[in-house]
Amino acid sequence: MKLETLKELNAERAARRPVIVVTDTANGEQRLVKANDIAADPLCAELSKQLRMGKSGNVEVAGKKLFLNVYAPTAKLVIIGAVHISQALAPLARALDYDVTVVDPRTAFASPERFPDVPLIAEWPDVALPPLNVDHYTAFVAVTHDPKIDDPALMHAFDRDCFYIGALGSRKTHAKRGERLRAQGAKDSDIARIHAPIGLDIGAVSPAEIAVAIMAEITAQLRLPPKEKEEAA
Repeated sequence: MKLETLKELNAERAARRPVIVVTDTANGEQRLVKANDIAADPLCAELSKQLRMGKSGNVEVAGKKLFLNVYAPTAKLVIIGAVHISQALAPLARALDYDVTVVDPRTAFASPERFPDVPLIAEWPDVALPPLNVDHYTAFVAVTHDPKIDDPALMHAFDRDCFYIGALGSRKTHAKRGERLRAQGAKDSDIARIHAPIGLDIGAVSPAEIAVAIMAEITAQLRLPPKEKEEAA
């Protein structure tokens, strides 16, 4: 790899922006494709597919054999609320290689005994969230059922363009949530991004089952093509 390409690659990775290195396996020629350039690239379909899957791989296009080396940021999961669902969700997400953080100002809930080996921040969202560098590669889950905690956290998620935003509550509860968020300056397009009721509809009842439903919905948002995402929602 040329030094200039390596410098560009490292800069994109440091900024948590996806990047793909395309190598012609016949002659070793390489080029770097940044995330913002994929849509206009001749290999758009192949690049998009590999990036969604988060995996490097070989492709053959117009008689050329190419290797697509995918560098995607490690996905984060920020859980607002140290509740029973979170106790099941955190280890499940970690098993899927997410960087997990639990935020809850209620120290009776956010305790190391309830969340062994999981980073905990026992602060209000306005204090806890800015240092986490929430970004597009972050899944954001609000499950406290307390508007004083969930609402400001959701406003933060809107601003950071998280790839998944979900919130616990019935449709009636979510309608009231939408009214509160609009009063705080949220747009209808922001509120439409919230998955609520949270998780895929698999008939989940227990905290563990709800955690599975949430993680399945997050996975669908991360991995599926746009059309299939709509069908899964």
